Amino acid sequence: MKSLSFLCAMVALLLPVPVFAAPIEFGASVQLTGQFANTGRYYGDAYRFAVDKINAAGGVKVGKNREKLSLKILDNQSDVNLSVRQYVQLVSQDKVNFLLGPFASDFALADSAISEKYSVPMIQGGGASDQIFSRGYKYIFGTLPPASDYFQSTLDLMGQLKPAPKTIALLYADDAFDVSVADGTRKAIGKASLKIAVDQRYSSKASDFNSILSLIKSQDVDAILVAGHETEILNFIRQAKTLNVNPKLYSFTVGVPSADFRAALGQDANYAFGMTSWVPSPAFKDDYFGNAEQFATEYQKRFGYEPDYHAASAVADVEAFVKAIESANTLDPAKVRDAIAKVDFDSLYGRIRFNAAGQISLPQTVVQIQKGKLLPIYGPNGLIEKPLYPMPAWGKR
Repeated sequence: MKSLSFLCAMVALLLPVPVFAAPIEFGASVQLTGQFANTGRYYGDAYRFAVDKINAAGGVKVGKNREKLSLKILDNQSDVNLSVRQYVQLVSQDKVNFLLGPFASDFALADSAISEKYSVPMIQGGGASDQIFSRGYKYIFGTLPPASDYFQSTLDLMGQLKPAPKTIALLYADDAFDVSVADGTRKAIGKASLKIAVDQRYSSKASDFNSILSLIKSQDVDAILVAGHETEILNFIRQAKTLNVNPKLYSFTVGVPSADFRAALGQDANYAFGMTSWVPSPAFKDDYFGNAEQFATEYQKRFGYEPDYHAASAVADVEAFVKAIESANTLDPAKVRDAIAKVDFDSLYGRIRFNAAGQISLPQTVVQIQKGKLLPIYGPNGLIEKPLYPMPAWGKR
């Protein structure tokens, strides 16, 4: 019996078993509290979800080893200066291997300077401003489409509406993302048979839109396009109702795809157009979650709220790192950076392939809230669902 036990032990020792080395650590500074926490939570939750799924599937293969992922998330309290200091801490003190990004372009713009200074790759799905990718940086990558293209699909849809809008009010906050949106939209409008009747920049801290709305009302514009953050847009819609501002259409860069947006406004959310770079379609296949529909179901079950494109892009950030690490077969930051630049794979978020500047290109799908539900209206292949247009006056809803 002893010799048999000894033989079994020797055989066991000879069998190949996975070897787990020290975990690969990602670091991120995210808005878990403060002004942007409602959107920042998508990133903290989605990063954790992706890391857990990848670890459950066996981790990341590097050489002969299987390595698990670990994650260190710091709360920047929606303070961009604190966010920068935290990224310095993550790379210089905590010695994380790689960086995941924050929410919002102003943050990504500032924080990416840290990844560049320390030559540590950052993949982020929270900042879309063209400014982030126009500086020649080599270590920053983004999974949101360019901000300058955000309203293009909305303008394409407007060209098919009857009667087609002719005059536009373009409103935008003074942060990096919204300025990029406005710059791109201005150029796109110039190529169409449209007129900008109001072109107004406002403070990202603004809560009172009465003067801007009064100006819009005096110009009797057909369509209002607003680039801003969700809190600003909620205030804008509430005040538009109070002042009885009645365009044929209004569309917003953020907020509309979120269940919280619909809950906050109730019936007043109806008719609002927005856009999204992601829909939870089973057509989007994924190595770890199955497909986008399965991911959305699991995400809501785990965190208690619906994911939107912010969460999907955050998951894609983690998966892009995994693909690059396995391709590079090393944790060397420069070699992983080069591998990130070459990744090309399908995910629950869509196809991940970075251009020379480090950004991906995904089409925006126009969405609209109809009877409390979010519906896809217009995509790369044209109309998907019938839009409710023109928007009735507030007193006739």
